[in-house]
Amino acid sequence: MIVSRLLQTDTLDGKGEDSPLKLVSLYTDQKPADDLGRLLAASHRFRISETIEDALTLGTGRLMVDGVLLIAEHGDYPKSPTGNTQYPKRRFWDEVLKVFRASGRVVPVYIDKHLADNWTDARYIYDTARDLNVPLMAGSSLPGTWRRPPADVKRDARIREIVAISLPTTDAYGFHTLEFVQALAEQRLGGETGIKAVQSFAGEAAWRALDEKKIDVELLEAALKRQSESQNNGRRLREVVPSPKLFRVEYADGLRVHLLELVGAATGWSAAWRYADDGRIESSQFWTQEGRPGMHFTLLLHGIEQMILTGKPSWNVERTLLTSGTLDALLLSLKENQRRVETPYLMLNYQPIWRWRDPPPPPPMRPWSEQ
Repeated sequence: MIVSRLLQTDTLDGKGEDSPLKLVSLYTDQKPADDLGRLLAASHRFRISETIEDALTLGTGRLMVDGVLLIAEHGDYPKSPTGNTQYPKRRFWDEVLKVFRASGRVVPVYIDKHLADNWTDARYIYDTARDLNVPLMAGSSLPGTWRRPPADVKRDARIREIVAISLPTTDAYGFHTLEFVQALAEQRLGGETGIKAVQSFAGEAAWRALDEKKIDVELLEAALKRQSESQNNGRRLREVVPSPKLFRVEYADGLRVHLLELVGAATGWSAAWRYADDGRIESSQFWTQEGRPGMHFTLLLHGIEQMILTGKPSWNVERTLLTSGTLDALLLSLKENQRRVETPYLMLNYQPIWRWRDPPPPPPMRPWSEQ
């Protein structure tokens, strides 16, 4: 979804726009039977490395690349006690830093999706990047994807609540939801102030919160209307959603966010938010091209390219530090009897350097099997 665009143009068919980046080496931690890396290496003539050090030094003993993509999303890895897949991001990161330190220089690094599956490692990666002045970026493709209709939180506006519809599973797609919600939230008055607590609700506890209107039900209705297609067929949510999940995020400045996993009623991502000053509601669908060429990944790649070419992140890595820690805390709440988890370590302040822009229309979709 990302690396192949450096080889097969942004439309994955050799007919689109070439990337300004050139892939010179690839390290893969595991070698599944359907591995594409070696197949593409034969046709596109890039180096297959047996170690991360070799991928970064090209066998010279010193850093020879201008940027690093650290992508750990697939593969056979264990689960944490809270159910998060333990991808080897910290191990990859430490191997990269070893080369940086030995070479006496650093280059930009993009880490796909969350910084790490747990708060300790996420904070470690963030802090060591800051200590060594490594330009660092991470995150999801969802913040920059198409919004239907085009909408964003008005810059420096006061917002009261955001309600978003998520897809399962929580550890994977829940992260995407946190990312696009945070991209909305960070635009509010004062920028980001941090998160003081989170809580997860499942099953009857989620229904009870909805029945008691512990969330803004008008926002929920607005978000549901932005789904690409309704699976309800006029039936109540309780009739089509056997096991709902509700996630609450409490911000330091009073903003509340609610994420809902509604398997049986949701077909995609959407959100609605209410302004505090006049009570106005805005909403949008966060649309992804779920077919080849999956152009929302091209939009993500454009941000990565900009950082590697300029040495300056295209958006705040603090956004993903916050969402990584929030996901970890929500999964902890879910595991520990849905208790409210206080998160003083997530009291992070930052001013956004990024603002969503409506992308050009995507090319037509083709089946994923079409090569």
